[in-house]
Amino acid sequence: MRRVAEQLGWRPSTAARALSGEGAATVGFVLARPAHTLGVDSFFLQLVSGIQEVLAERHLGLLFQVAENVADECAVYRRWWAEHRVDGVLVVDPRADDPRPDLLDELGLPAVVIGGAPDERHPGLSTVWADDAGAMASVVDELTALGHRRIVHIAGLPGLAHTQRRIRTLRAEAERRGLAEVQSVTTDYSDSEAAAVTRRVLQGATPPTALVYDNDVMAVAGVAAASELGVSVPADLSVVAWEDSALCRIVKPWLSALSRDSVEFGSTAARELLALLDGGPARTVQVPVPRLIERDSTGPVRAG
Repeated sequence: MRRVAEQLGWRPSTAARALSGEGAATVGFVLARPAHTLGVDSFFLQLVSGIQEVLAERHLGLLFQVAENVADECAVYRRWWAEHRVDGVLVVDPRADDPRPDLLDELGLPAVVIGGAPDERHPGLSTVWADDAGAMASVVDELTALGHRRIVHIAGLPGLAHTQRRIRTLRAEAERRGLAEVQSVTTDYSDSEAAAVTRRVLQGATPPTALVYDNDVMAVAGVAAASELGVSVPADLSVVAWEDSALCRIVKPWLSALSRDSVEFGSTAARELLALLDGGPARTVQVPVPRLIERDSTGPVRAG
């Protein structure tokens, strides 16, 4: 009977499974990123806060683990599945040629992918995503309106799908506008790599007049590196941070930044996973496009 029900797509709810002793009453969350970059990453702190808020309403726990790489992350999923440690998982940082959706399909482990584009190849997985392309286009719109034609995007990890979407969008927007001196440079998201790349591009033969950083920590490090070189923000250089946070309002000048409700992003993902665990269908949900907040770090290109 159980096999027939599963073939028909029926799954018992988390509440029913917990009462019967089958369920783990726990959701899994694995993060495969360099550990030294996580302590100051405001996005993940807010994301987890939103996740936990929703899980607490159902008296569910969150099992969190940091992995060295995606292969290790997949090994964690296999172990959790074999040991019945979790009822479902929240998956972050979708990648090109990502092995995780196939594995989760194979295991039959309910999952929500956070940040991935809609994926018709894995109809059993839910997706919660933001329009990175639209957000990048809005940044380019603002910077070109201020007269900037030399723009460098200091990006995050190169294998991440959202990094690649942002890079592709910047390239497409540059081609559409006839901007020849626009490029993206990938990093590990750390302040040290951001500072090093900032120094390198600003000391080049034709330095950029605008820098776009993929998170707030890198942007703050970039402003400090520019200051050390005698480059003034925004008089000589405009700076935009992808993630808005308190850091953007502590540094001088205050940073223009893309703002989104990261807590609600996490809450939405958690609600979608609970819906799957309660027997609902997989869905694709788009959250609002990050909105550019203009502050003191962006200004018109200096004449000459």
